[in-house]
Amino acid sequence: MNFPDRGDVDHLIDPQPLPGFARVRYEPETAAVDDPSAAARTELDRLDFDGLEAGATVAVAVGSRGIHRIDDIVETVVSDIRDRGFEPVVVPAMGSHGGATPEGQREVLESLGITESRLDAPIDARMDTAQVDTVTVGDTEFPVHVSTAAQEADAVVVVNRVKPHTNYSGRIESGLTKMTVVGLGKQHGAKAFHSTAIKEGYVEALETALPVVESALPLVGGVALVENFHEETAHVEAIPAGSFTDREPALLEQAYDEMATLPVDDIDLLVVDELGKDVSGAGMDTNVIGRYRVLNAPDPDEPAIKLLYARGLTEATKGNGNGIGLADITRQAAVDQLDLQKTYANALTSGSTAKAKLPLVAPDDEFAIRTALSALGGYDPDTVRIVWIQTTQDLSELHVSEPLVEDLPTAAEVTGRESLTFTDGTASFTRD
Repeated sequence: MNFPDRGDVDHLIDPQPLPGFARVRYEPETAAVDDPSAAARTELDRLDFDGLEAGATVAVAVGSRGIHRIDDIVETVVSDIRDRGFEPVVVPAMGSHGGATPEGQREVLESLGITESRLDAPIDARMDTAQVDTVTVGDTEFPVHVSTAAQEADAVVVVNRVKPHTNYSGRIESGLTKMTVVGLGKQHGAKAFHSTAIKEGYVEALETALPVVESALPLVGGVALVENFHEETAHVEAIPAGSFTDREPALLEQAYDEMATLPVDDIDLLVVDELGKDVSGAGMDTNVIGRYRVLNAPDPDEPAIKLLYARGLTEATKGNGNGIGLADITRQAAVDQLDLQKTYANALTSGSTAKAKLPLVAPDDEFAIRTALSALGGYDPDTVRIVWIQTTQDLSELHVSEPLVEDLPTAAEVTGRESLTFTDGTASFTRD
C-alpha cells in the first residue's frame, strides 16, 4: 500500500505554532525487592514437590514479556528445581505469541534472555495441545485446550507477573491464572478463551476453565511477581496450586497501587515514541493510555486522552505491531517496521481486532504533529496539554507542554526547558 508523501498532503494543513516544553523527572515512592532471584528461590519452598521421584520432569511455564529480570528469575527457578533432584524443562506459555509457531516462541524466549544454553535445560516449544474438556460459560461452550508439553511433564510450575490486564478489569487479570489457562492453551486454547471471554467476560471464563486445566495438569503452583512504578520487582510470592484465584486479587490490588501512570489525567495529545509486545501485551499499556478498545469492555475513565500519536515500534517486538490501532495517528516509519503476519496472528487469536488496525499514516513527525494539533479543534499553544513519552513502560523521563507544568504532582520535577524542532520532518527536543 502506498501512503501519501509530504508533497501530496503538505498543503492540506497549515503549520501550527508550537508550545514550549519542559523535561520532567517523575519519581513516585515505590517498594522494591533487592534480589528477586533470591526471593524466588526462598519462595519455592512453599510449593509441594514431595510427591515427585528423583529425576521427575518439571515444566517451568514462562513467556510474558517486559518482566523485570525475568531471565534471572527463571534461571534461579530452573536451578532450584535441578538442585531438588528433578529435571527442569521450559515450556513457553504465551498463547499465540511469536507468530504461533515453535520457532517464533523460542525467539520470544531468546529475546527475554531465556535460552537452553543459559539455563542448561531444554525448551519444549511444541504448539500441540489436547482438548481436555468443554465447559459452559454463560451461554457459550468453551473448549479448553492444554499444552501437550506441559501435560507430559511430571509437574508444572508457572512463573508470571500479576498486573492489570490490557483488555479488561476484574478481580483476576494478568497473572498465574491467565498464564495457566491461556498461555498453556497455546494458539488453540488462547483463541477459544478469547472468543468466549469477549462475549461472556474474562473473569468468568478464567474461573470456569482453571479447575479443568488444574485437573488435566500436574500443577504444583506458581511464582507470582508484582512490579512497581519503575517496572522493578516489588513482591515475589509462590502460590500453591488450587490457591491462584484466592490469592491473586490481593496481589492485583498491590499491582494497581504500584503501577506506572502518567503524572496527569487530562491530556490533549499523547505522543509515544515506541510500542511493542516487550512493553505491553497490547503494545502500549492500555491502563496508562486509557484505551482498551475491546468489545463489551468499557474504556477506563482515566486518563482522558483526546489524541494519541505512536511514532514507531521497539526493536524487541520484532515487527509485532499489535496495539498500533490504539493510536489515532502514526507515521510511515512505523508502518515500515510492521510484520503483519505476527501482528495479525496476535490480533486474530485474541479477537481484539481493533488493536491491529492502521490509524492515519503521516509521512513524518512534523506533519503528524501538525495534523494532531489541527484535529484538536480550537488549538491554542498557550493552553494545549501535550505529554511525550518513550514507551508506556518508562514514565520516569518525559516531556510536557508548558501549560501542563502547573498541574504536575509533587513527585514530578522539571529538569529543564526545551523546544520541539524538526529536521527533515523528524522531531527532536533541543535545550533552550
